[in-house]
Amino acid sequence: MKHDIYQAIADPTRRAILTLLTVGAMTPNAIAGHFDSSRQGVSKHIQVLAKCGAVDQTQRGREIYYQLNFDKMKEIDHWMEAFRKLWETRFNQLDNLLNDL
Repeated sequence: MKHDIYQAIADPTRRAILTLLTVGAMTPNAIAGHFDSSRQGVSKHIQVLAKCGAVDQTQRGREIYYQLNFDKMKEIDHWMEAFRKLWETRFNQLDNLLNDL
């Protein structure tokens, strides 16, 4: 079963992993070093992110590196665009109201 990107980012630990990967590719051990949970626990989160396509993995020698899949993140950005426009419209209406007062 393929995981949905929205289910994947619903978890705060997975969102934190994605944030870590914005600076570059990391090994599972390097990622796990940022969390208090076990290496296996973090590994399960990484696998969920990999299954939904949010992260890609590459092997360099004996190490596996995970990096952010920016194309998958664009899917989230595209979905958020409608909300972004709504928020901008409401903030502009609030600005206009405050200026009138």
